[in-house]
Amino acid sequence: MYFITGTDTDCGKTLVSSALLHNAPGRSLGFKPIASGCEKSQQGLRNADALNLLAASSVKLGDTLQYNDKTIMLEYQHVNPYAFEPAIAPHIAAQQVDIVIEPMTLLSHVAFARDLPLDFCLIEGAGGWHLPLGGPYLLSHVVKEAKLSVIMVVGVKLGCLNHALLTQEALLKEGLNIAGWVANCIDPDMPYLEDNIATLKEIMQGECLGVIPHLKEPIASVAASYLTLP
Repeated sequence: MYFITGTDTDCGKTLVSSALLHNAPGRSLGFKPIASGCEKSQQGLRNADALNLLAASSVKLGDTLQYNDKTIMLEYQHVNPYAFEPAIAPHIAAQQVDIVIEPMTLLSHVAFARDLPLDFCLIEGAGGWHLPLGGPYLLSHVVKEAKLSVIMVVGVKLGCLNHALLTQEALLKEGLNIAGWVANCIDPDMPYLEDNIATLKEIMQGECLGVIPHLKEPIASVAASYLTLP
């Protein structure tokens, strides 16, 4: 099981997560515990990132899975338990609808995912590494408590070297394992792109799982050809 974090919002976490799921053998499933910017549907709020993860996973909604000696049917809420409509910071969106994002609920969600019979499993974060949950709690606290291995997505643009180093420093300070990192080239006009990629390879710890060039359309199956699994 891996936790996918990024150097910032819109750095390409969902693209990388979906691409890794696309490459994964056997039974794979991606989770998006917290998501804002969801859209209303007849079935309730649905998040595009969570749906993209499901599309790339081999396990689909409605499939049956064994869980604690029981047979369960995978439902959307298993993948995305905290869904909010406004495209704003999740803890602010939660306050607007009188919901508290509980760290213990998130830890239970991680435990649920761990206990499923999966060959490859990942949990995609929201925003950057230190996502506020409300009060003193951060999503990074949950990741540390659950002792998840982390894959970092570096959104390659001006300033990415600093963002990557700061995120890496925070991860290492918490004693977490960096299973790998991915450079996702989000700026089509990034000056000295190759030099920046070379610098990232020098300063980053963990394996470089791939460099995704700028894609006009962020298609997981295309991005997958540039990545290796950790």
